[in-house]
Amino acid sequence: MKNLLLSILVFPVVAGAYLPSATAAEYMEKTPFQLSRAFSPGVITEGGKTVWVAGQTATRDNDGKDISNNFEAQTKQVVSHIDQVMRRAGGSMANIVSMTVFIKESRYGDRFVEMRKDFFQNGNYPGSALITVTNFARPGIEIEIQAVGVIGDRCSTDTPCSAEGMAKKK
Repeated sequence: MKNLLLSILVFPVVAGAYLPSATAAEYMEKTPFQLSRAFSPGVITEGGKTVWVAGQTATRDNDGKDISNNFEAQTKQVVSHIDQVMRRAGGSMANIVSMTVFIKESRYGDRFVEMRKDFFQNGNYPGSALITVTNFARPGIEIEIQAVGVIGDRCSTDTPCSAEGMAKKK
């Protein structure tokens, strides 16, 4: 049992070392406003493996430290959880095409957008919704993120699937 637990905990790190970081989705052109808010108006995929990531929350970080009521620490930890799920499926955060973000206080909205820019440095931002909620299922939670990833898709900027992308290629 101990070896099984160790394998489960180490697998995402070991597997992640061998995964390609490139995405295979086509990200539609963004307006200046969409770029400033770090989201895409649409992400086109065709084929590939779809990973539906359940809503992720965190009140403890990877070291077991309490991060209750700490928005930034929870955001980083939740993104780490999503990345771990994606790595177990054969991808990474670079394969996220859509996310729904729930925050407890609207004052965190702009900070989340700035943090999201760091999580998707290539500018291929997922389609996204940012929603303020009254509360979460457990005390101390400040953010929850639900995501969809696509691994091994055939669409990309170089091989567009959208009418917009194909027209630009001509």
